[in-house]
Amino acid sequence: MAIYTLPELPYDYAELEPVINPQIIELHHDKHHAAYVKGANDTLEQLEEARDKEAWGSINGLEKNLAFHLSGHILHSIYWHNMTGKSNGGGGEPLAADGVGELADAISASFGSFAKFKAQLTKAAATTQGSGWGVLAYEPVSGRLIVEQVYDHQGNVGQGSVPILVFDAWEHAFYLQYKNQKVDFIDAMWEVVNWQDVAKRYSEAKDRTPLITP
Repeated sequence: MAIYTLPELPYDYAELEPVINPQIIELHHDKHHAAYVKGANDTLEQLEEARDKEAWGSINGLEKNLAFHLSGHILHSIYWHNMTGKSNGGGGEPLAADGVGELADAISASFGSFAKFKAQLTKAAATTQGSGWGVLAYEPVSGRLIVEQVYDHQGNVGQGSVPILVFDAWEHAFYLQYKNQKVDFIDAMWEVVNWQDVAKRYSEAKDRTPLITP
């Protein structure tokens, strides 16, 4: 039985227009995300077979494949919910008036201001080597928010950090619409950020992830 399953989109394919067109959403979710789910499940089966046969010649490749596919599944599962259409309140910045003041305060405390945070995450996502992600994460040693780069689903990630906002900078996320203009896509992404979802993830990360004493 499969361990991982493809989650349903929380909206229809046209929800994020004009920032992301329906064709991209359909291909991205139904094909690319589905491939990561299948890859993770296939790799788990191969690891089970390796344990049963005590055949460890491919362990390095299998562990890398599991990290690649599982990271792809998890990050995409967050990504879909991190976005919402403008008509549903997407975009702008987190404000206390919208009930997300705790997140807004945490961003200001961690980065100096929302504008400084936005500039750092934009640059991190746009300059990730090859394919990857820009990520806002809760870091449980300091209890602060940090920006990370995830390249090829593996990369500059602090162990134990919890992603709460992810920007997909793989070409399949934007190329049909933005061609090779990755920066334009990242800039446009800010118009559909679902701050309610990000704030919920921040609150849950703080409550469920105890501070770690190094």
